[in-house]
Amino acid sequence: MYDLWVAVIIGIVEGLTEFLPVSSTGHMILAQSLLGIPDTDEMMKTFEIVIQLGAILAVVVVYWKRILRLFGLRKEKPKSGGGLNLIHILVAIVPTMAIAYLSSHFIKEKLFSPETVLIGLVLGGILLIIGEKFQPRITANDVDELTYKQAFMIGLWQIVSLWPGFSRSGSTIAGGMLAGASRAAVADFTFIIAIPVMVAATGYEMLKSLGSFSSMDFTFFAAGFIVSFVVAPLAVVTFIKFVQKINLSYFAYYRFIVAVLYFFFLLR
Repeated sequence: MYDLWVAVIIGIVEGLTEFLPVSSTGHMILAQSLLGIPDTDEMMKTFEIVIQLGAILAVVVVYWKRILRLFGLRKEKPKSGGGLNLIHILVAIVPTMAIAYLSSHFIKEKLFSPETVLIGLVLGGILLIIGEKFQPRITANDVDELTYKQAFMIGLWQIVSLWPGFSRSGSTIAGGMLAGASRAAVADFTFIIAIPVMVAATGYEMLKSLGSFSSMDFTFFAAGFIVSFVVAPLAVVTFIKFVQKINLSYFAYYRFIVAVLYFFFLLR
């Protein structure tokens, strides 16, 4: 079950989907189901979270200048607005991290299944359409123009993504658009706040499970981690390049198609 080719496949799925509004966790769960891995497998649940860190660290590579500026290690005036700072990050991540910590057992026990993912794919797709159709007047065209209130609202929408299938980027981008931010501004902010959230989630999972892993397990985890880290930048750069041109509804339709196909051909 834990051959390296499985780690490579799941790592590719994670790297390609982590930053698209289609739900990386949902796609990994569906991929594992196709590979015959039961959704009750505790090691694979931890594996899914750990390899997400590989994809998230790819964001550090893409946004390294922005990250250095956040910590005052790079002097550069924002192109517009007051500038993104650590308070924006904190107000966005604290709600999600608190809820995730309190509900982690419930999420892993009850929500990591193909059935719940299909629900998340459909509801998340509807949210994308709502964000696209009902966006109010844009007040933040760039990430440096985001207000603390908008950052907080984006953070609240990130909580929805704890349900596998909703998608972190999908929930936050749609929610941020409803809060008056442009797709590009929310996409940048979403990728940046994913770093502390996923570092904390991965660290927590690794500390809980450290004693139960063998050396072979670590090799399996490392393979998936490296593959997701290598593949993810391609998805990040591509999405950033086209985010202003791509209507989110197309991602919603893709989610609906995946849900329908999986339901009719694999669950029935």
